[in-house]
Order: sequence, then C-alpha cells, then structure tokens
Amino acid sequence: MGQWIDGTRVAEEIKGEVAREAARLRAAGVQPGLAVVLVGTNPASQVYVRSKVRTSRDLGMRSETFDLPAETTTEHLLSVVRDLNARAEIHGILVQVPLPPQVDARRVLESIDPSKDVDGFHPVNVGRLVAGTAALRPCTPAGIIEMLRRYGVPLRGSRAVVIGRSDIVGKPIALLLLHEDATVTICHSKTPDLREAARQADILVVAIGRPAVVDDSYVKEGAVVIDVGMNRVDSAERVRALFGDDPKRAEDLARKGYTLVGDVDAGRVLPKAKLLTPVPGGVGPLTIAMLMANTVRAAAAAARIPVFQ
Repeated sequence: MGQWIDGTRVAEEIKGEVAREAARLRAAGVQPGLAVVLVGTNPASQVYVRSKVRTSRDLGMRSETFDLPAETTTEHLLSVVRDLNARAEIHGILVQVPLPPQVDARRVLESIDPSKDVDGFHPVNVGRLVAGTAALRPCTPAGIIEMLRRYGVPLRGSRAVVIGRSDIVGKPIALLLLHEDATVTICHSKTPDLREAARQADILVVAIGRPAVVDDSYVKEGAVVIDVGMNRVDSAERVRALFGDDPKRAEDLARKGYTLVGDVDAGRVLPKAKLLTPVPGGVGPLTIAMLMANTVRAAAAAARIPVFQ
C-alpha cells in the first residue's frame, strides 16, 4: 500500500520559511509587497485572490488588491500594470486569470516587469527557466519539486514521465526535472501507447485535466505519482464509483454540489504506487506557498539582499 504525500504539511513548512525571510527583510528595511489584480466577478478567482492576499498578510508582507470591473479594457489593464511596475514598494504583480474575453491576456501578462512576475510566466522568465537560471519559477511546478525533495524522492538518474504539455505545468515541470538530472519524457493526447510510456516512470506527473483518467494500468509498481488535476465531479454515481461510500465525499457533494477529483484514479493507484498526492490536499497548497516564496525572492533581489534558495 502506498503512502499519501501531505502537501498541506509541506506548504506550511515553506510558508514558515517564507515568514522568517520576510521578517529578515523587514529588519533590513524592506517589506515584501504583492499586488493582485482581479478583473470581473468570477467566483473561483475571487476565492483564489482572497486566499493569496490573506496568506501574504499572515506571512508579514504588504498586500494590495485591485478589483476592476468586468468591462475593463486591455488598455486600462495595461495602464494599471504599468503603474505597479513603477512602484518600488511593489515587488510582485499577479494578474488573476482567466481574464474577460475582451482583454488581450497575453499582452497584459507580457507587460509585467519580469523581475516582478511572481507567477513565472513572462517570456523572459520562461527563457531563464529553459537556461536553468530562473529565480522566479512557475509556482505549481516549483512546488512539485519542493514536495519531491522534502519526501526524499531521488531525482538524479530517475526516469520521469509528464502527461500533459501545458505552459503552466507540463512544460515547466519537465524542464525543472531535467535540471535535476532526471531523464524526462513528455506525453500528451497524441502519444502512441500512452500507458506503456507512463509505466516506464519512476516519477509520474499527471496534468491533463480529465477526472480520474489515469488508473493503475499506467503506473509502475513503486512509482511516485504526482496528481496535478483539479476537476469537479457532480454526479453521485461517478462519485460512488470512485470513492465508494466515503462519507466525506458524500458530504462534499451534498453541501457544494460537487467534489474535487484529480486526474488520477487514486483508489486504484495508491495500492501500486510508493507515494501519491491526494486531491485536494496534495499539489494545490504548494502553489500559494511558492507564490509567497517568489514574492520574497523578488523583494530581496530588488534590495540586493541574499535570500533563501
């Protein structure tokens, strides 16, 4: 029987380290500052923004939120970002996505000063990631690497398979694993015999956005499986098929109308895997923790003060 990876515990460890670094910077006269820009009233985005703002303040950072109406234009949003780029007390800028359809998201995200791009998505930071010199790395992939390190998973010489090739998770986690001297294969919907490719993995990262699609037939005995998926399942029949009579899942469904499911069929994979991330409580908590770490790194870099790695 495999072991669950406790992402919440790892995230709390990282946040504790971030809080200590933020205190050290404040003692040197620098308070890390995060600006979060939200356009419109997307309920999920509002929840994410509140969580990011609350966490940053809990860790001793300065935080500002900019709530803009849904009809905001690209030009207006660009002007907001330009103003934030120019403010020395703001070290990290996060524009919450998705943006409304009339906004050119690429133009907006590329307008963020790369030194304040705490999401790590600016082309300059992507180039640095490819070169292995990025200080501000995409938060979810960076969190996965931290999780693997803190659970003592050997990376050097391991065979890693990434299912998914998104710019947000698939490509950057493949690069980070490569920089850790893993042998990396990226798979996707056009990969022939995907199961056979996945079964070669010592470390299997699944980020395809389809609920419980990866079962034990994709997994080598003793593999470490990282489930990045976050899918809503609102069918009582489907929930029972995946979780049986699990009272927590039944309560979730009754209270919220859905339960969160990863891309991995955990019930079938856990007995075969060595380690597996749960959903929720696995990769998710690491994303905000690494965002906070990036903000502290950006503040330290701006003040030319050494900071934790």
